[in-house]
Amino acid sequence: MKHRQLRVNEVVKRELSGIIAREVTFRDALVSINHVNVTPDLKNAHVYVSVLASSRGPGVLEQLESHRPALQAELARRVVLKYTPHLSFHLDDSIKRGARVIEILQELETPASGNE
Repeated sequence: MKHRQLRVNEVVKRELSGIIAREVTFRDALVSINHVNVTPDLKNAHVYVSVLASSRGPGVLEQLESHRPALQAELARRVVLKYTPHLSFHLDDSIKRGARVIEILQELETPASGNE
């Protein structure tokens, strides 16, 4: 990935995180943006969102999608790009997958009591 595209991803992530923190209130869930991937033509941005209360994930995505036009408008005011990217929100389960990998590795490290 080009250096410019990495910078655009980070700027959009930082600004969008601040906008969401100010504009959208989530009930019973802690929401954070893990990663933003803006396409090279700057027309689309895939926003990967992590939700601490995992049962609220689909509701959080619906709420973000309903606020998408306002979020895009505020992002356009704060970040000057040739195009304002269309935001697509995705639930990021990488933390859950990482925890599962760690569990599996720990199970492999500890010898089973019956195999001795």
